[in-house]
Amino acid sequence: MGRGRSFADRRRWRSSHALLAIPLALIVVITVVDMLLPQDIHLGPLLVIAPAITASFAGPRLTGMIGALAVVAQACIGWHFGENFSRNVVVQVVALALLSCLIVFFCVVRERREGELAQVRSVAEAAQHVLLWPIPDRIGPLRTACLYLAAEDEAEIGGDLYAATRTADGARVMIGDVRGKGLAAIGEAALLLGAFREAAHQHTSLPALADALDQSVERYQSEFSEPEGEVGERFVTALLLEIPDEGHITRMTTCGHPAPLLLSPGHSVTVPSLHPAPPLGLGVPVRGDHTLDVFTFEVGDTLVLYTDGVIEARDHAGVFYPFAERAAQWTDCDPKTLLHHIRRDLLAHAGGRLGDDAALIAIHRAPPHHMFRHGS
Repeated sequence: MGRGRSFADRRRWRSSHALLAIPLALIVVITVVDMLLPQDIHLGPLLVIAPAITASFAGPRLTGMIGALAVVAQACIGWHFGENFSRNVVVQVVALALLSCLIVFFCVVRERREGELAQVRSVAEAAQHVLLWPIPDRIGPLRTACLYLAAEDEAEIGGDLYAATRTADGARVMIGDVRGKGLAAIGEAALLLGAFREAAHQHTSLPALADALDQSVERYQSEFSEPEGEVGERFVTALLLEIPDEGHITRMTTCGHPAPLLLSPGHSVTVPSLHPAPPLGLGVPVRGDHTLDVFTFEVGDTLVLYTDGVIEARDHAGVFYPFAERAAQWTDCDPKTLLHHIRRDLLAHAGGRLGDDAALIAIHRAPPHHMFRHGS
């Protein structure tokens, strides 16, 4: 992270120094033209444009230097006409100096606030990464990739969540969506992620794991303040997957969450059938009502788990994103490339910005020889 920031700082420094040619050229042009014009025409006051432009891309030091050059240029214009100590020229020089100092002062204030904002962003970024751990590229025979697109400005995560953990004979994966946005949604997401990481190793079946997560959400949900107008409407949709290392059977339990896409080589896309239970945290009696669905996940197939921010993304005409149709174009891609294509296509469909958070996980079952060569 530090190297990336230093590289960005160097690029910003180089670009700002390259842009200095603009105010310098303005100072030269205004000064020369003013000297060539008749004495009763004064262009000197326009020199204030130079420090004003510099402040838009440089810091207070460079802005102050350009302001000082503008003051010197104004004095040179007065000297050229032999009026260096006239009342008119003195007023123009003093006014230009005061305006330049004012511009430098605002540069100092802006730079200080940008520094504070950068520090806040750094802390928020670290906290967000601690909350939403990246999924490993490989989990046993599985090759994985994940993607998060936050709807909130300057945010990296929101109410959508995902997690994966290695078990004794396979992997368990969860993807979920907290109703709502903002800090309350992030708090509930953190609660569910922590509960999953612990309970995933304590319950032998996915329905039992779903029951435990439901209890955890209900137990702590009262600690989060509910926005006005949303009382009693807080819940979390979740999809739980269990993928054994051996065999081709995958188990799935859903709590109000959409079914994943199953991509097979040859542009084939299917949706495994499921029996959804109510979302987590509704407070309805669903203990034991979570169903275990089973489907085939063959070598070479790719599962794509997603939240409703993907399928509910609209274009300018209000048309939903045709996820299954678009994903069929990239069934032969590896997980990272697949999500790269989906990300670019989804943002293009939505006009560059989503109306809701979107999370995706791509899980590819690699052949045994592939796993042996690259490690598990």
